[in-house]
Amino acid sequence: MDDLDAQGTFRGLPLTTEQDAEVRHYIKKKKQRNEPWDTPELSAMIKDMLDPPGDDDDTADIDDEEETRSVAERASAFIDEDMDPIEHNEEWHAAMEAEVMKGPRR
Repeated sequence: MDDLDAQGTFRGLPLTTEQDAEVRHYIKKKKQRNEPWDTPELSAMIKDMLDPPGDDDDTADIDDEEETRSVAERASAFIDEDMDPIEHNEEWHAAMEAEVMKGPRR
């Protein structure tokens, strides 16, 4: 039995069409090999589908933006304002690369 219900997804879980197809494919392959399909591997796959790793880290984007902004500000401090625009741009990029190589400041 595939544990399908009226909703049409595996065990009535809130899966996307692609995820549901992947689960069904996994079960079909296991059945073709006469292997048990309700395995810890299937449970782990479904858990990852419902709660993907890394989704609970919403602050990472904000931290990355703040870090990028502070790197740019530190790089700008090394640039002479009286340079011609091309030289200024090249020096700014070089300073940005140097700041990035130093790593995050935490």
